[in-house]
Amino acid sequence: MGQKIHPLGFRIGITEGWRSRWFAPKAAYAEFLIEDQRIRKYIDDKLNKQPPYAAVAMVEIERTRDEVKVFLHTARPGLVIGPKGAEVDKLKAALENLIDRNISMNIVEIKVPDGNAKLLAEAVSEQLKKRAGFRRVMKMRIESAMACGAKGVKIQCSGRLGGAEMARRETQLRGSIPLHTLQANVDYGQATCLTKYGTIGVKVWIYKGRYGEEVVMEDVSPRGRDGRRGKRG
Repeated sequence: MGQKIHPLGFRIGITEGWRSRWFAPKAAYAEFLIEDQRIRKYIDDKLNKQPPYAAVAMVEIERTRDEVKVFLHTARPGLVIGPKGAEVDKLKAALENLIDRNISMNIVEIKVPDGNAKLLAEAVSEQLKKRAGFRRVMKMRIESAMACGAKGVKIQCSGRLGGAEMARRETQLRGSIPLHTLQANVDYGQATCLTKYGTIGVKVWIYKGRYGEEVVMEDVSPRGRDGRRGKRG
C-alpha cells in the first residue's frame, strides 16, 4: 500500500483555508453539503466541460443567514461575465433554481493560468483529446509553468497513452516537489481526458515555495484579450 494523500486535504485547516466556509446545525449540515456539491458540479459542467470553456479552477462558497456567496476563480473572467454581465446573471438564476436560495456571484481573475495546477491539468487533457503526443505535451506544459516562476512541477498521465493496448503511467518532473513538508505550498490539480480508446487521468503538482516565501509568478505566455494562448505562425 502506498501512503498517498491529497496535498490540499493534507494542508487544509493548517496552512490552507477551507473551500466552503459556513456553520450549520446538525440537522441542516447534510443538506448544505449536498447543495455545495450541486453548485460545484453544475459550474464545472457548464463552464469547464462545454463552450465557452471559461477555465474555472476553484469554487469557494460562503453562507450567511440570507444568501449563499459563490466565488469563481477563473482565468477567463470575460467569458464568465459576458456582455454587460448577461452570462453571469444567467448562471446566478440557474444556481438559484438549483438550490432554491438567494445567491451572489463574485468573479476572481487568475492572473497566471500556467501557475495553477487545475488549469494546467485541464490544458494537458484538452491537448490529449486532440491526439497530441503525450510526452511533448507534458514537457511543454512543465516548461511553461517553470517559465512563470514555479520552483518545481510534476505531471503524471495514466491510461492507454498514445492508444497503446496496455495502460501505463508516465511521469515527468522538473525542479523539486517536497510532498512531505507541510510548510511547502504545493498546488495540486487533476483532470480526466475522455478519448476514443479510453480514459486518461492527468495529475499536476506545482511547488511555489514555502508559505510566506512563495515566488511571485508572472504570465510570460503570449495571450489574447480573452485569455487564450496566442497563435504561433
